[in-house]
Amino acid sequence: MRKLIVAVFVAAFAAAPAFAQSQQAPTLRIVSEDGNRLPSDLLYGNTKVKPLRLRPGTNQPITIDDTDFYVQQQYVDFLSRFPDQSGFSFWQNDINQCGTNQACVDAHRVNVSAAFFLSIEFQQTGFLVYRLNKAAFGDIPNTPVPVRRETFMPDTRSISNGVVVGAQGWEQQLESNKVAFTQGFVQRPAFVAAYPQGMAADAYVNALFTKAGVTPTAQELQAAITVYGAGDTTGRAASLRSVAESQTLQQREFNKAFVLMQYFGYLKRNPNDLPDSDYSGYNFWLSKLNQFNGDFGSAEMVKAFVSSIEYRARF
Repeated sequence: MRKLIVAVFVAAFAAAPAFAQSQQAPTLRIVSEDGNRLPSDLLYGNTKVKPLRLRPGTNQPITIDDTDFYVQQQYVDFLSRFPDQSGFSFWQNDINQCGTNQACVDAHRVNVSAAFFLSIEFQQTGFLVYRLNKAAFGDIPNTPVPVRRETFMPDTRSISNGVVVGAQGWEQQLESNKVAFTQGFVQRPAFVAAYPQGMAADAYVNALFTKAGVTPTAQELQAAITVYGAGDTTGRAASLRSVAESQTLQQREFNKAFVLMQYFGYLKRNPNDLPDSDYSGYNFWLSKLNQFNGDFGSAEMVKAFVSSIEYRARF
């Protein structure tokens, strides 16, 4: 079931018209605090107040119930960029086709949200950063997750810098970013301490798969060993990436990453940050998603986050 759902939404995202350089960018440019263009709140005396967002050129407030603002937030929260015009229009139309049918609107808002997590752009940037951390270090001790938001966000923005799927040359830009990022990643002190220079290829690769907690196929194991080469920075980075991009690891971590991104993207926090104190909420939603074989609609996971008081309070 999950594979069918993923295929449907990847196809839908791919169906969005490719970005055209000649088109004007969307006029809506008011973003959340995570875009570093608005603070989360302002001090008025001793009272914290939310900034007032007005539609450009008017005195009309913008809310998360407005389709254009909602769609823009998906780009900001998941892809860390402003929308391109064609994609922006495509996803607005997906919701606006419902007219005044609120049940339809609610369902399409959920589907649009999920499409951003399932998109090629996020799967090859944010989800890759997640998997690189999983392969390198496993889960953070005493937690069910491999990365915290304060590490994840700058790393994701680094690997996604300048990438707009559908834009001319996006594949080359993404590949260049991946190479640069992974080569920098394997030179980080924590990585070198865990995987000292001079390790044999099979020892290095087996250690990565063991830390990731998966048993690779024979082909995946050999592929990671082959690209290790002489074990220099280039080879160590290529081998780590091969492990992170293995289908075995991707399938194992897909639901876990999906739940974690709801916290990172929508709530702008780690699952155990206030108002939570542990991972019980994360574990609850992961259990529900697994129960429904990755069907986020039936599990009502995305719906719960985008309709939550905490998410809506951001705006």
